[in-house]
Amino acid sequence: MGAPEKSQSNTNSMQRVKVYHLNEDGKWDDRGTGHVSIDYVERSEELSLCVIDEEDNETLLVHPINPDDIYRKQEDTIISWRDPERSTELALSFQETAGCSYVWDQICTMQRNLHFSSLNSETFHSLNSELRELPAVELTTLPLILKIVTESGITDQMRLTELILKDHDFFRNLMGVFKICEDLENVDGLHMIFNIVKGIILLNSSQILEKIFGDELIMEIIGCLEYDPGVPHSQHHRNFLKEHVVFKEAIPIKDPLVLSKIHQTYRIGYLKDVVLARVLDDAIVANLNSVIHANNAIVVSLLKDDSTFIQELFARFRSPTTSVESKKNLVYFLHEFCSLSKSLQVVQQLRLFRDLITEGIFHVIEEVLRIPDKKLVLTGTDILILFLNQDPNLLRSYVVRTEGNPLLGLLVKGMMEDFGDRMHCQFLEIIRTLLDANALSGGAQVHINSPAVFENTIFKCIIL
Repeated sequence: MGAPEKSQSNTNSMQRVKVYHLNEDGKWDDRGTGHVSIDYVERSEELSLCVIDEEDNETLLVHPINPDDIYRKQEDTIISWRDPERSTELALSFQETAGCSYVWDQICTMQRNLHFSSLNSETFHSLNSELRELPAVELTTLPLILKIVTESGITDQMRLTELILKDHDFFRNLMGVFKICEDLENVDGLHMIFNIVKGIILLNSSQILEKIFGDELIMEIIGCLEYDPGVPHSQHHRNFLKEHVVFKEAIPIKDPLVLSKIHQTYRIGYLKDVVLARVLDDAIVANLNSVIHANNAIVVSLLKDDSTFIQELFARFRSPTTSVESKKNLVYFLHEFCSLSKSLQVVQQLRLFRDLITEGIFHVIEEVLRIPDKKLVLTGTDILILFLNQDPNLLRSYVVRTEGNPLLGLLVKGMMEDFGDRMHCQFLEIIRTLLDANALSGGAQVHINSPAVFENTIFKCIIL
């Protein structure tokens, strides 16, 4: 029986085809004209030939690719086969030779991968052996990769981690398939990639986390995690991070490693607290927190050792040409900088705080407490409490040495003004700590003749 006639449509489309079905009389029935694609059918992990009618968008054909040798290419524009499940002869007649060749190559590639997958028990596992190797990362192997990632036992998980780290192109290839799926709006493929990436993160390997959180991969990894099959609509995490998260530099940071760690830390926190908050267990959260902690230590350590950076920061604050808004950003940065110092060892923290005092941080706080901005004043008192928590004598020494006690006076004044309950508590906590009789009695680090001398200084500020 002859093959169906070639399509003669005027539309110049490589994927435009006619669908034919061989009837009981041995003649080819024209079932309609549409556009062919190779895609995952909804709620299926099988790649199929799909043809959608060009006029009413109805489905003309869905045929799961078969690994058996059932396909034939004829006259450069026709692909025919016998459907083993329905015992029917089908054919696609392409408008263009290039379209026929492209689809034929795709079918052949998928058949090779299906043969590869069918050897799963031999190639990847035997009854009493570990995972041997990973399949090549391609659109057609996503179901197999997903199965390996999500169904491996503890022993295989360790082997899987080794194989992923050994394959330097694994993530690059996976992100390439992700881009293809996204461009084609291949929802099933995107859902599988979400589960693959999530499964890899759940392996909780520090080395893998370090790799995927690097500058080259992190945004694409977050993109993969936008397509959670458990959420009705895709998320827009990349758009949020790119357009709505603005990195403000109070002072330019020139060290690329510092900048990289700052951005990476925020993205890891966003992934932990937003993207995967409902699926991460305590062990992975702890591991991610340790990465954040280590990054913070690197950032603070590099910045504190950059004397030029610290000096420029305080010089900019003292400069009469610095705007009020810029000064506010400098204060917020100082607060963040001091808070992150908790990542350092105790001796390094103390050395950093003493260096900040030498540069004039308490003078900065004095100026802050004079500004009628509640948020800024609260930030200033937060900085003072960080110093008190580190070593109360750092602030006591400054208050005693400073002529006229301007900082102490501002603290007392703030306690009596209407700043709101939280700030009243802040002011009260600072003054209470400064007046701590037990600490003052020790007097080892603060040269005060007696606790009464310090207390009289406080009372003078109140009377004035």
